[in-house]
Amino acid sequence: MLTTIFIALAITAVFAGVPNPDETKRMMDHLSDAEHYRNEHHNKQFDHDAFLGEDQAKSFDQLPPEESKRRLGIIVDKIDADKDGFVSLVELKDWIRYTQKRYIDEDVERHWRQHNPNNEDLITWETYKKNVYGFMEGMSESDLKNNEGLTYTTLLKRDRRRWHYADSDKDDALNRTEFAGFLHPEDHSGMRDVVVLETLEDIDKDKDGKLSLEEYIGDMYKPEEGETVDDEPDWVKQEREQFAGYRDTNKDGFMDEHEVKEWIAPPEFDHAEAEARHLVFEADSDADEKLTKAEILDKYDLFVGSQATDFGEALARHDEF
Repeated sequence: MLTTIFIALAITAVFAGVPNPDETKRMMDHLSDAEHYRNEHHNKQFDHDAFLGEDQAKSFDQLPPEESKRRLGIIVDKIDADKDGFVSLVELKDWIRYTQKRYIDEDVERHWRQHNPNNEDLITWETYKKNVYGFMEGMSESDLKNNEGLTYTTLLKRDRRRWHYADSDKDDALNRTEFAGFLHPEDHSGMRDVVVLETLEDIDKDKDGKLSLEEYIGDMYKPEEGETVDDEPDWVKQEREQFAGYRDTNKDGFMDEHEVKEWIAPPEFDHAEAEARHLVFEADSDADEKLTKAEILDKYDLFVGSQATDFGEALARHDEF
């Protein structure tokens, strides 16, 4: 029976993008699904996804270094909007926003066509549920109670709640704009509350509705066997100080829902600008706060991947330049 279920899962995932249990993580940084930091080190895959868009980044991961640099050079010419020979912080920020909007628009369009092949005005919850979770109807009671069954039951409940948040007119059906909010809640201000709830649920291991210091640290750092607090890297110690000094604003030893929201969705924070500043800082060899084409190509592995990097993934698609 389980073999049949896993086959059904694979088929459904190809057709409808069924959620992967391994990917139900918080969406603090919405420029990429990759971790922003790996321990104290900035993750280059995050930079690649932010700069290119996730689908495009996967294509670059398959290219030889010289071809990757050649295509990057063409992109740099596009980013330099005023053709003055430099990429400014504003131009880089605008480019990152453009690539992210393109990626999200393409992702929404792909899923809209999958769930709505006749291009109706609305997708009903029952249609979406059947496409994504229909395989669960064939699961026995014992299957629903094992780890896989419980995981997908949880994901179904989470999708149901997110659907409700996205459904602005409460007709239990989503138009294309509402569907975009459902798929990418991190990109829609009206969906921030459900992102906060999902984050809280993911990290709150004892299910008391708030985050302890250990739950907060445990979400980003897993100590080796036998390690003590004294053995932790400096960046972890700094996060402990951040929790006490800034995250836990009411000083009760926990982060409640409001404090989690301030953490993952600060109202004035601009992810695209923060990433642009990071890229400029890393590649600006003469410290003039703008980038030449040569500076970008010299640090090409910061901006794009190639077969020479450690982050290659299965080829998603080829984009022609």
